[in-house]
Amino acid sequence: MSVIVAVKISADVDAFKRSLTERADDYRRIAEMGRQQGALHHQFGSGDGYVLIIDEWESADAFNTFFSDPELMSFIGSVGADPNVAPEITVGESVDSPDKF
Repeated sequence: MSVIVAVKISADVDAFKRSLTERADDYRRIAEMGRQQGALHHQFGSGDGYVLIIDEWESADAFNTFFSDPELMSFIGSVGADPNVAPEITVGESVDSPDKF
C-alpha cells in the first residue's frame, strides 16, 4: 500500500515561487529522481511563510531515502527554505474510499 506524505517547510515563499521559473530544469530533474525512487504523485502548495509538499510514495522508506539526500536538502535551502526550522513531515497509509477522486 502506498503512503501519502505532507511536508510543511518554513520558507520565503516569493523566492520559492521565483525559483519555479528560474530553476525549472532543476525541478524537472529532481522530479525524475523521485519517480525513479518510488514517487507516484507530487504537488506543491504555499501559504503565509511556508511551502507545502503533498506526495504519494510507494513506501515511507522510499520517501525517507529520497528526502534525506544531501543534494536535495541543499536544493531546498537554495530555493527559499528557512535552514533554522526543521520541516514538519506527516506520513500516512493511503486509503481507498468511495469518495476518492
